[in-house]
Amino acid sequence: MADWIILAAISLVSCCFAVLWLLPRRAQRDKAFGLFSNTSLFDAVLLFDGDQLISHSDFALAGFEHIENWLDLRRLLQRDFPTFPETPDKVRDQGKILVSAIDCTIEREVVCEWIDGIVRVRLCECARTTSAGSVTPGEPTRLAMDLAPYPVWLADNDNRVQWCNAAYVALVQKARDQDADLTAPLFESPADATRPTGKTRVSVDVADTDRKLWFDLTRIEHENGHLCYAVDVNAIVEAETAQRKFVQTMTKTFAQLSIGLAIFDRNRQLALFNPALIDLTTLPPDFLSCRPSLSSFFDRLRDQHMMPEPKNYRSWRRQMNDLLEAAEDGNYHETWSLPSGSVYSVSGRPHPDGAVAFLFEDITAEITLTRRFRSEMDLMQSILDKLADAIAVFADDGTLAFTNYAYQKLWGDAHEVGFQSETVTDVTRRWQDLCIATPVLGEVRDFVEMRENRAEWTAEIQMRTGITVDCTVTPVHNGATIVRFTQSEFPSKSTAIEQISA
Repeated sequence: MADWIILAAISLVSCCFAVLWLLPRRAQRDKAFGLFSNTSLFDAVLLFDGDQLISHSDFALAGFEHIENWLDLRRLLQRDFPTFPETPDKVRDQGKILVSAIDCTIEREVVCEWIDGIVRVRLCECARTTSAGSVTPGEPTRLAMDLAPYPVWLADNDNRVQWCNAAYVALVQKARDQDADLTAPLFESPADATRPTGKTRVSVDVADTDRKLWFDLTRIEHENGHLCYAVDVNAIVEAETAQRKFVQTMTKTFAQLSIGLAIFDRNRQLALFNPALIDLTTLPPDFLSCRPSLSSFFDRLRDQHMMPEPKNYRSWRRQMNDLLEAAEDGNYHETWSLPSGSVYSVSGRPHPDGAVAFLFEDITAEITLTRRFRSEMDLMQSILDKLADAIAVFADDGTLAFTNYAYQKLWGDAHEVGFQSETVTDVTRRWQDLCIATPVLGEVRDFVEMRENRAEWTAEIQMRTGITVDCTVTPVHNGATIVRFTQSEFPSKSTAIEQISA
C-alpha cells in the first residue's frame, strides 16, 4: 500500500512540473491584442484535452474567463482569426498550426500545437519581425501585400474574408466604421462567379452617405477559396460619367437641329448622330445604332438614292476616298442634287482625335427660291428689252441695278448686260461724254442719292449725235430710281455731222 502511495505522489509531482512547463507565466504588456480593446493576451497559453479546457496561464481578460471548451475559444477568436481550427483534431492531424490575424497590421498570431495528447494554444506576438522592427528576409511577399496601395484579401467559398491587407482594412473602416467585422464581405460575390479570373466593376456604398466607391474586382481561384484584388477606378468612373453627361447634353442639343449630323470616330465608325439625320437620309435607326463604318454608311446612302448616282462603282470608291481626305482637311463641301428633286448641302469637318463630322442640310427650298427669283429676273429683263425707251434702274445705294437693250444701244454699252456694279457718278460721267454739256445729268445724280422730297420730273438733253432725248426720272419704293430716255427727234445726216464737228 505504501508503494502505491509513493507512486501516486511521484505522478502528481510530475504532472505539476509538466503543467508548469506548458504554461509559461504571462509577461506584463499593455498592448491590446487583435481588434479587442482594453485587453491583454500577450503570451497567453491555454491547454485542451480534446474539446475541454483543462488549464491556462495566468491572465485576466473580459470574456475569456468563461471559456470552457474549444468552441468557446473559437467563438471569441473567430472575428480576428477566422482561420482558427474548427476542432482540435486538425491540430492533431497537422501537429502544429500557425494562425495569422485577418488584419495584417496586427502583429499577433495564434500557435496551436499537439503535445502528447494535449493541444497547446498560445497567443503571442508575430515572429516575422526582428528586434529592430524590420521584416525578416523570408517575408518580402508579406511586406508587399501589407504595403500594397490596393485592397487585397482572401475569401473562402462562402465569400467570408479569411485574410486582408492594410488597404482593405482602411477601406472597410471608411465604408462602414472603425469596429466593422472584417470577416463580413465588403464586396458582394459577383454574378459571373463561374468566371473566377474575370474582371468585374463593382461599387461599395459608404455608410450614411450617397457616395459610391468604384473598383475593378479581380478574383483568382485559390485552394482555400478566392484571392481577390480591387483596383480603385473612381477617377475613371467619374470621367466616364462626365463624358456621358456631356454626350447626353450634346445629343439633346443636336436633337433640336434641323441639320443632320453624323460623327465618325478615329476608327471611322459612326459614334454620334441626331434625329435630323434619320429624317434627311431615311436610314433606319437600328442601322445607325449599330455604329456602321464610314464606307457602309455612304454605301447605304447610295442604295437609298440619297446621294448623286455615280457613273460606276470604281469612280464612286475614289470619290469616297477623296471625300474622306477632304473632310479631314475641313475642305469638303458639295451640293447634292438627288433624283427625288431635293438638294442637300453636305460638308465635312475634322474633329479632335482623328474624328470626322459630316453635316447634311436640306437646301431645297432655298435653291427653289433662288431659281424662281432668277427666273423672274430673266422674265423682267426680257420684258424690259422689248421696250422702245431706254431704261436704267438705280438701287437705293446709288449703284446701277440693271438696264435694257434699248439703253445699251443708246449709250453704246450693249456688251454690259445684266447686273452692274457702277455707281451713279460713273454712269452720269459716261453719259456726259456722249452729250452736249447740260446740268440735267448732275441733277439726275443728286436725285438718285436723295432720300427725301423725291418726285418725278422730266428734262431734255441733247446728244452729240444730234438726237434729242427726253429724260424722265421716277422714284420708286425702297429708295430705288428709274431713269427713262425717250428719243423725241431724229436729226438728218447732215445736221448730225455738223453737230459732231461742233
